Amino acid sequence: METAIVLQLGEPKDEVYKPGLHFKIPFIQKVVYFDARVLDYEASSREAFTVDKKAIVLDNYARWRITDPLQFYRTMRTMVGAQARLDDVVYSQLRAMVGGYTLSEVVSTQRAAIMTEVTEKVKDIMKHFGVEVLDVRIKRTDLPPENLRAIFGRMRAERERQAKQYRSEGEEESTRIRSDADRQKAIILADAARDSQIIRGDADARAAQIYADAYNKNKDFYAFQRWLEAMRVSFDENSKMVLSSPDALLKRLK
Repeated sequence: METAIVLQLGEPKDEVYKPGLHFKIPFIQKVVYFDARVLDYEASSREAFTVDKKAIVLDNYARWRITDPLQFYRTMRTMVGAQARLDDVVYSQLRAMVGGYTLSEVVSTQRAAIMTEVTEKVKDIMKHFGVEVLDVRIKRTDLPPENLRAIFGRMRAERERQAKQYRSEGEEESTRIRSDADRQKAIILADAARDSQIIRGDADARAAQIYADAYNKNKDFYAFQRWLEAMRVSFDENSKMVLSSPDALLKRLK
């Protein structure tokens, strides 16, 4: 869809022609056509600074259309001129708005509000050039390469610091666990030794009690058993001893 104006001797006539049948005077009049559709404008990447002095690279686009062909021709003449003017206006307004917010607000919380306000300001300016701006949007926000390198360096340093901290905490925890295990081991061994002594003492006491009970029941047998044990300890197969007959060890052999 197109609209048109007529230039007569190089000057535009005060009339806009819509699609239909029209006539012109040869060699005196010239027809200039304008696209009446909604047009897209994409700006090249540009850098702006936030209120916290952070550089940011913006890719933006706008949707617009020619609403007053006569005014458009008088102020900007061509589509190339319109694109250049729109580029300047959008960038100046976008840069001014971004300069009032922090980096985090631009890329997240206040992005929609920024775009709404920029659209209204650009629309108000461009209407004087016969153009209606429908929308202005940020396609992408990036950091300059040098900023990215600095950020990646800080991120790497932070990750290394965290890794070092985690390793230190792991070593501390390992030492604590080993110390606790050693302490538990010492306690268990001490308890086992104590229980062993108690059991051994109980067993010795029980054995002594058994011997005592046996002695009280049959003193002669017990004395004889003790004598045999004494003989076993005193003599082996190679022992030679000379004893007098009254010796206590030999009395029971009579």
